[in-house]
Amino acid sequence: MSEGVININDADFEKEVLQANVPVLVYFWATWCGPCKLMSPAVNAAAAKYSDKLKVVKMEVDPNPVSVKQYQVEGVPALRLVQGDKVLASSEGAVTKDKLMSLLNNHLNG
Repeated sequence: MSEGVININDADFEKEVLQANVPVLVYFWATWCGPCKLMSPAVNAAAAKYSDKLKVVKMEVDPNPVSVKQYQVEGVPALRLVQGDKVLASSEGAVTKDKLMSLLNNHLNG
């Protein structure tokens, strides 16, 4: 699995997230969102740390209403840890890098 965060849109969602063979962290964000800018380094760190067992994608909310509605994103930044068609964990609002790593540890190392 390659390191790094992949930018996706509604059209890519099924292939990149639902059909992935590992859990996928979906990072919902917006260009106008200040807290999203603060969270980006933590999301990038998670992509690097867990590159062997996790795929990380980011999706801008405004141009992608289908996925935003499907995953009930009420505010940004928002995170959804998805495997297949199941949401393993979700979070809305900015979280610290430590909290993000803890959330991922609970699901990836269990």
